[in-house]
Amino acid sequence: MYRVTRSIKIGNKVIGGGNPILIQSMTNTKTEDIISTTDQILKLEAAGCDIIRCAVPTMEASLAIKEIKKNIHIPLVADIHFDYRLAIAAIENGADKVRINPGNIGGYEKLKAVVDAAKLRNIPIRVGVNSGSLEKELVEKYGGVTPEGLVESALDKVKAIEEMGYDNLVISIKSSDVLMCVKAHELIADKTNYPLHVGITESGTLLSGNIKSAVGLGIMLYEGIGDTIRVSLTGDPVEEVKSAKLILKTLGLRKGGVELVSCPTCGRTQIDLIGLAEQVENMIQEFDMDIKVAVMGCAVNGPGEAKEADIGIAGGRGEGILIKKGQVIRKVPEDKLLEALKEELLTMQEF
Repeated sequence: MYRVTRSIKIGNKVIGGGNPILIQSMTNTKTEDIISTTDQILKLEAAGCDIIRCAVPTMEASLAIKEIKKNIHIPLVADIHFDYRLAIAAIENGADKVRINPGNIGGYEKLKAVVDAAKLRNIPIRVGVNSGSLEKELVEKYGGVTPEGLVESALDKVKAIEEMGYDNLVISIKSSDVLMCVKAHELIADKTNYPLHVGITESGTLLSGNIKSAVGLGIMLYEGIGDTIRVSLTGDPVEEVKSAKLILKTLGLRKGGVELVSCPTCGRTQIDLIGLAEQVENMIQEFDMDIKVAVMGCAVNGPGEAKEADIGIAGGRGEGILIKKGQVIRKVPEDKLLEALKEELLTMQEF
């Protein structure tokens, strides 16, 4: 069940209102380094990133946004902490959205100055609340950091901006506690129709971060909660985009791109299945087809196990087989399996 929220325009993208769920990531370059930041954003675009966020800790970073935007093709969100002047400068230099925590931006007048600047250009404000910075009074009220406290904090901040005459807003509630994050989103989804940006913050490295994000985002997205997502990983942000795409595709929320299925290794495996599967995974990134590719380790069981795949390969001793819809179409020398699969994919792409 998809939760329909109000539509919010971010640059050349629209979120909410039944539009597809979009993938966000965040650069880890110094935003002031215009060339490096632009290069990274272009790589993220190629990987499938829909919206990019950049840290803006200095006035130089705010000014850099204008130059960065000249060479990228997706909306840019300025991530602001503490200094309201940076938010205003980012808006004036073309940011398509600003992310702020109204609780640490410096009080009513400074928050209003940011809201007025956003209103003048009609760009969205992402209201961010983090479990690590929940207000002391809410911690005391709920006896600790709780989903209820996070929701109250977020809605209080939204109300404050609404009272300033602005409702072009997106809400995000972040926690590194997966179940707390899920619960908070379930609660807030019943209380507002603003679009929600969802993710598990500070989730960890490629392994732990992917598992936590898949569990948390999987639950929320399955419940129809979330209009944009980010898989937060300690590593190359391109990996965040790859993981987010796979989560959405697994839940049936995004089509397109080649899906890889591969069997676990066992005692029957007579090839380097792990290495082959990794090579195939990298190779299929260049293909934009809505198909399933199988990499199997056993020529005996491979065809049957891969029958739901559109195409696949299975290894044996010294040679392997090329499979289509569970049917063996030809034998291939082991060292030519990857090449044969790629040739077949190129042929399929032509049609």
